[in-house]
Amino acid sequence: MIIIGLGANLDFKGHSPEETLRLCLKHFEENGIKIISVSSIWKSAPVPASDQPWYRNAVCSVSTIYTPSQLLKKLHEIELSFGRMRHEINAARTLDLDIIAYDDRISGEDPILPHPRFHDRAFVLYPLQEIAPDWVHPVTGQSVSDMIDRMPSQQIERCEKLCA
Repeated sequence: MIIIGLGANLDFKGHSPEETLRLCLKHFEENGIKIISVSSIWKSAPVPASDQPWYRNAVCSVSTIYTPSQLLKKLHEIELSFGRMRHEINAARTLDLDIIAYDDRISGEDPILPHPRFHDRAFVLYPLQEIAPDWVHPVTGQSVSDMIDRMPSQQIERCEKLCA
């Protein structure tokens, strides 16, 4: 299973972060990334904590013929088309796309697989539990539920379904 994390906390050309996430999914399909399933949108505090607006996050499973590095390049192109600027680490953004996992591949190279910090991010784990409740981390062997049990619940809340 290929898992992509989606996030946004800034408006883009009059579109709210929620609308941006919906529009982004259309770009996936147009760019050879077939959507299998999509979580609800979740509202989450910025990590690390800051005075930025809260994020809107979701997770989707996809299929593609792209290799992990080709997929990452394609995701960066999609981010750029939505105005993503990479000037500073942890800055607010119009769109953030991450490869969370690519099947059960483990890699220390770009992209690092699975994503090196997703297991500490409630904004990835809660949506992931919706679409893949039985998924297991290929390195630690922990289930999604086990990883969620360690998360502080106050940093996230469910907003709405991403796709009708």
